[in-house]
Amino acid sequence: MNKIALLFTAVLLLILLNKNSFAADSWSEAFSSGHTQLSFRYRYEFVEQDSFERDANASTVRTRLNYSTQAYKGLTFFVEFDNVTEVLSDNYNSGAGTTPNRTRFPVVADPTGTELNQAWFNLKFSEHNFKLGRQRIIFDNQRFVGGVAWRQNEQTFDAASMSFDLAGSQLVVSYVDRVNRIFGEDVPAGDHDNNTLLANWSKSWNGQHELVLYYYDIDNEDVSAFSTQTYGISFDSFVQLENSLLSFSADYAGQSDGSNNPINFSANYWRVEGALEMSKFDIIVGREVLEGNSNLSGAAFRTPLATLHAFNGWSDRFLMTPDTGLEDTYIGMIGSHNRFSWYLRYHDFDAESTDQDYGSEIDASVSMRLTNRISTRLKYAQYDSDGFSTDTKHIWFLLNFEF
Repeated sequence: MNKIALLFTAVLLLILLNKNSFAADSWSEAFSSGHTQLSFRYRYEFVEQDSFERDANASTVRTRLNYSTQAYKGLTFFVEFDNVTEVLSDNYNSGAGTTPNRTRFPVVADPTGTELNQAWFNLKFSEHNFKLGRQRIIFDNQRFVGGVAWRQNEQTFDAASMSFDLAGSQLVVSYVDRVNRIFGEDVPAGDHDNNTLLANWSKSWNGQHELVLYYYDIDNEDVSAFSTQTYGISFDSFVQLENSLLSFSADYAGQSDGSNNPINFSANYWRVEGALEMSKFDIIVGREVLEGNSNLSGAAFRTPLATLHAFNGWSDRFLMTPDTGLEDTYIGMIGSHNRFSWYLRYHDFDAESTDQDYGSEIDASVSMRLTNRISTRLKYAQYDSDGFSTDTKHIWFLLNFEF
């Protein structure tokens, strides 16, 4: 059986098992009683990078409008549009050929335009779901599959997804036909045709422990270097102390070349992290390793569907794993007080397969919720190179409105 046949067999089984009650009495009622949401996100991003004579100053607004019907016979429809517009300043390169006349500036990957961000049908069967269409797919901490929601134009997937409640555990299987990347549909780097299968199983015990098993068979028909087969396991747990909480997480994954990838390779990934959560703030310590091969270009462990900005520093110097691999040792603090929250983290980067020092980075942010619908955030990142890439400084200011 191929991937599509497996998915449709599972859908047929769900239909036969459907015992879902109706939330609306008719299609017309489902649409007329639906919910509309409008939001605006303004962002200013400054980038100073030693390899460019000019600094980047990007000032953009993302407008998002979506609509969701009520459920009828277990079926719900959702549609969402995004528009990204430059305001005040356009002195930046939005990347991947989207602004070919601005290559003198560093990249701020927020191209302008209007796009269909999501459009899907979801069919609910008891505790199971089948979703078909353009959708978000987010697994776990988004290290392998995520939405890249940090960027103004997020990453979504043209896919068929099914989630099953299996004796207290959850299995999610997705077949992905296309990945709609952050660069938009006007450039080749924006949309990648795929024949990809994603499977993620998770189970929790007493709300205290969670085990996840996953298998991601990525077949990227446009960029063969992204085609990989990855299997892995992660475990999260915590212990309640007298006045604090001690948590621990560990991940391991193995990866090999897949489908049309011209490089025959295998590489491993692992991460361990511990956190002490106290009343005023949390302390986090961790280490993440992505294996590489200094003798074979393209043989490093990679995660092309991830929300990469959330890992290995906000300066985005390691969006692609170097051929010599990457070791990221980090320590950080997170806290909140009233309407404020803050974040501070230090990274030390090294090559995995050689003794090269890549440099270090410090990341910091302060967020404030002004009202239930309005929030703001100030964010800073500084990467100090030690022979890899170049010194880079980022400053962000965000303002979010939700209606």
